[in-house]
Amino acid sequence: MIENWPETTKVLSSKLRNLRGGAPEVMKAFATLAQNALAPKALDTKTKELIAIAISIAVRCDDCVAFHVKAAVQQGATRDEIMETLGMAIYMGAGPSAMYASHAVEAYTQFAETAANAHAAVDAAKVG
Repeated sequence: MIENWPETTKVLSSKLRNLRGGAPEVMKAFATLAQNALAPKALDTKTKELIAIAISIAVRCDDCVAFHVKAAVQQGATRDEIMETLGMAIYMGAGPSAMYASHAVEAYTQFAETAANAHAAVDAAKVG
């Protein structure tokens, strides 16, 4: 569990520098991707950082949470905006689970019917 988020971003930045030195072309391309994705167009950069926070939560990336919350604060995000973003992240974690649960119920129904039909066929063969 991360307890000091600002310190975490400092440590991670150092580690990322080492990665940039070992894989410079890949990391340069990643930096370009990030710059292009965050550039304000239809959505401003703060909104994009709030989206990144929600995705960070959905994919359970503590390091991503650290960097994107820091960036959102730098872009002027308020506590209320962060809290609303977290509400959406929680909702989206629960919503897909509910959708997949409905698939599991349907799968159970189909497997149970198949098993019941197989048992009925075995029972019929014993009687007949």
